[in-house]
Amino acid sequence: MIPLTPKFTICNYQMPLAVYREVAAHLQQIAGLTVAVLTPIDREFSYTESQLGGLEVNGADRLTHSDRLLLERLLDYYADRYNCWDIDA
Repeated sequence: MIPLTPKFTICNYQMPLAVYREVAAHLQQIAGLTVAVLTPIDREFSYTESQLGGLEVNGADRLTHSDRLLLERLLDYYADRYNCWDIDA
């Protein structure tokens, strides 16, 4: 479930860098959302894990009901393929 806060972060340590960028591009197409890529914190480099610290999503609290459903569907789509998101409000 997506929090109703102005800003939250999502992270999936098994998601490749290119897919993170794809997710960010999709989310930025939702009117009112801005997305920032986060650098990893205190993690050693590993080819089997993501090279990003996650995505910071801003503006989710102002989304319409239909845009909120779209946001959830997009995140669910990628979670089904790459593992569940860690969501921090």
